[in-house]
Amino acid sequence: MYAVSDLSATDGDPYLTGQLLLAMPNMRDPRFAKTVIYMCAHNHDGAVGLIINRLVGSLSFSELLEQLGIESGSVCEPILPKVHFGGPVEPERGFVLHSSDYLREESMPISKTMALTANLNILRDIASGEGPRDRILALGYAGWGPGQLDGEMQENAWLSVDSDRTLVFDDDIDGKWARGLVKIGIDASLLSTEAGRA
Repeated sequence: MYAVSDLSATDGDPYLTGQLLLAMPNMRDPRFAKTVIYMCAHNHDGAVGLIINRLVGSLSFSELLEQLGIESGSVCEPILPKVHFGGPVEPERGFVLHSSDYLREESMPISKTMALTANLNILRDIASGEGPRDRILALGYAGWGPGQLDGEMQENAWLSVDSDRTLVFDDDIDGKWARGLVKIGIDASLLSTEAGRA
């Protein structure tokens, strides 16, 4: 498996870059059941995304800063209260998906409005109130090799949905999957994991 840094969001045709993937009810891998994944990069080399509707237990941002030895101010908790489970690949690595009002040399632009940064400086900036307006801190990521995600899409394991700021960044973690389905006109209660039932 390649590293997230091996993919650029702007290499060639962007495929599903900047879109949301919604796991279908027939998802075989329980780690991805009812997940919403923001696609950070997708090209001929593979794909990288962050799960945006799962949390890493009750780990808070201030607790993570303490573990990393970064001083936090009183502003931290309301700004970024929880840490997300970004995916099963490299779960010890942190990634911040954020609005593009914050771009540094190490940031990877995804679209005109979104970027990804994976270093400690962004955590320090968030802790001091200097970070991006919108952000999700995630540990780990979801990754696919060349052609792997395309195959899963053909097997109807995922639905692709246009992303929007509210769906990506709001605090309604549990409702993101169903709201993503509503964006494309699907009522989640009508989907079933059992064949022959509506």
